[in-house]
Amino acid sequence: QPIATGEKRLGRRLLTVGTDCASGKKYTALAVHAEMARRGLEASFRATGQTGILISGEGVAIDAVVSDFAAGAAESLSPNNHPDHWDIIEGQGSLFHPAYAGVSLSLLHGSQPDAIIVCHEPGRQHIDDYPSYLLPDIMACIDANLTAARLTNPDVRCVGIALDTSRLNDTERNAVIRKMSAETGLLVFDPVATGASELVDLLVRIWPGSDYPNR
Repeated sequence: QPIATGEKRLGRRLLTVGTDCASGKKYTALAVHAEMARRGLEASFRATGQTGILISGEGVAIDAVVSDFAAGAAESLSPNNHPDHWDIIEGQGSLFHPAYAGVSLSLLHGSQPDAIIVCHEPGRQHIDDYPSYLLPDIMACIDANLTAARLTNPDVRCVGIALDTSRLNDTERNAVIRKMSAETGLLVFDPVATGASELVDLLVRIWPGSDYPNR
């Protein structure tokens, strides 16, 4: 794998990040890509883990890349493309994870995301398998990821929060979505229960030309 260059590449990129591991980053990326494909938009799902590679048939297992080359691997995963093409990049780990923050940072730098979606499971109190590490506040997580991502893309923005509400009933899910949306001012959705249609609508509004058709 090459060393990262930090050079700006053509095309649009969305990266899923998380408050923790196993918070829905892969499924959220797949759901956004599936919605774009349903509309005939030009987009690619970029797998960064073994399961994502099994699903898509290609990608880079970023946790198997030597750390000095991980950002470079992320660059090669989403190369120059049509200016309105979207790469939907599967995130890994969390900046707040005591073991896996490094791979998250490499993806933030190498992907040069224009947009990030923060993935979160409501009700989770601590980092999975690390009870002494409390889960970060959602806004602190957004700020940390944006700060890190601005090294290679100063214009990055958070476009939404994807929730894993599988442990909640419909009433609880709707209440959590409304509350978090009011508190953050962001689009909040569950990619399983509510789908990614509103998120793709938002991307098309923010970045005119994102409805560029698939060729």
